[in-house]
Amino acid sequence: MAIATLTMPGKRFVIGVPFVWLILFFLLPFLILLYISFVDMGNDISPFKPIWDSTTGLLKLKYENYWSIFRADDGGNLFQTIYVEAYVRSIWYALCTALLCLVIGYPFSYFIARAKPSVRPALLMMVMLPFWTSFLLRVYAWKGILADQGVLNQMFMALGLINEPLQMLYTDVSMLVGMTYVYLPFMVLPLYANLVKMDFRLLEAAHDLGASPFKAFWLVTVPLSKAGIIAGFMLVFIPSVGEFVIPSLLGGPENIMIGRVVWDEMFSSNNWPRATALAVVMIGLIVVPLAIYYHYTGDAPDSKA
Repeated sequence: MAIATLTMPGKRFVIGVPFVWLILFFLLPFLILLYISFVDMGNDISPFKPIWDSTTGLLKLKYENYWSIFRADDGGNLFQTIYVEAYVRSIWYALCTALLCLVIGYPFSYFIARAKPSVRPALLMMVMLPFWTSFLLRVYAWKGILADQGVLNQMFMALGLINEPLQMLYTDVSMLVGMTYVYLPFMVLPLYANLVKMDFRLLEAAHDLGASPFKAFWLVTVPLSKAGIIAGFMLVFIPSVGEFVIPSLLGGPENIMIGRVVWDEMFSSNNWPRATALAVVMIGLIVVPLAIYYHYTGDAPDSKA
């Protein structure tokens, strides 16, 4: 009993540290964003204005900051604003990026997991090596590779494959290439952490029972790596939705994502309430589906029991 009493404060401290971290660096900033999103700035510069009327004691919430995101256009069509288009485009690019990272990263992770234990640290270091270079420099490097007079076009023209430069920069291709390159390690690492713990004797047993290599991979390896796939997919998808640097440098005027729209509203138009409303809606579009998914997947074992 004495030992248990001594260890309880330590357990509470260990459990409390991540909760304090989330409160300070997620919940508190989110509440500030939520507060500003209901403010009516008017002609003032500061967005930190009271949202309650001191005379009546009632809240003065400006719902227009949210309604303007989804309001009808001049033709009467709902959900046709530039903000909705940016949301849809951001989710589409993030989904494509996550799928590309999965297709490319799974073989990488599988190869590293099957490699000799003495070689794995070197292979993992090669995956982490891009993080040693500035994020901005890596994105700028792709501008030099994909430009009209860039490395790829010069090489294709030297080989005689094309007669004039191809338009690769400021297109969907450049966007997906840049985002896939940047976020690929976030897919490889959780997949590797999952696959390296797998008992590969299960594959040998499947082969002994007559399963083909592909069937054994699909029925044994993929289900056992489901947790790594979901973790990697979320680690790539979530930051890709709000990506700002890559669309600004590699995307054209038709490839504007929601991160660029929030930037323009906040710093170009100085409309902080609408910018924060856009950010709150984006957080809701990501967090709510994730919460629903984890709620039902977490209850699934209990319901079976």
